[in-house]
Amino acid sequence: MVKAVEDGFHQVGLLEPRFTQILERHGEPPSRKRKGGFETVLKIIVQQQVSIASANAIWGRVRKGLIVTGGTVNPAAVLALDEDTLRGFGLSRQKAAYAHSLAEAVDSGSLNFRKLRAMADEDVIADLVQIKGIGRWTAEIYLLAVMERPDIWPGADIALMEAARHMLNLAERPTIKEMGPLAEPWRPYRTFAARLLWLHYRHINKRETAG
Repeated sequence: MVKAVEDGFHQVGLLEPRFTQILERHGEPPSRKRKGGFETVLKIIVQQQVSIASANAIWGRVRKGLIVTGGTVNPAAVLALDEDTLRGFGLSRQKAAYAHSLAEAVDSGSLNFRKLRAMADEDVIADLVQIKGIGRWTAEIYLLAVMERPDIWPGADIALMEAARHMLNLAERPTIKEMGPLAEPWRPYRTFAARLLWLHYRHINKRETAG
């Protein structure tokens, strides 16, 4: 896997030399590897559309509450609690409903994480987005970080948009619609392009907000 990762960064750098410059300047991006399954998807849902600090605080309360209930973060622990109790951990009404939808899908067998491993990227996305609360971005992050697929492009990610604008010296931040064609030349290594752009974003964000 380490060799494959190194090759991926090398290959995308051949397609776009500015990626090689990012790699030489900042080193290889930290691993985005996550453990798969119910807890990971629930955590991604909890973290959507809130700051990192808020997301971590809320997730800490949710996880603690679920472990007390079921001994582990699993569908049964979520289903044992009503939505008002989940909201007491800091979840919005909408996210509490999403947590129940995910738990019901896994508990019923309509979502089977093991089966996802044998499926093509778009089929995995199609399976996941059927569940209320899971959009394409969440499914793509699962493919990229958990399943480590090499050609995933979460084009709706704001950080990727801004990093692409800066790296490519664009006049304006690309739209979601523009992000797909923009990354086409980087196939089949768009995962590595995304990881380098996230790394680039962290550094330009620090620089532009410093002082």
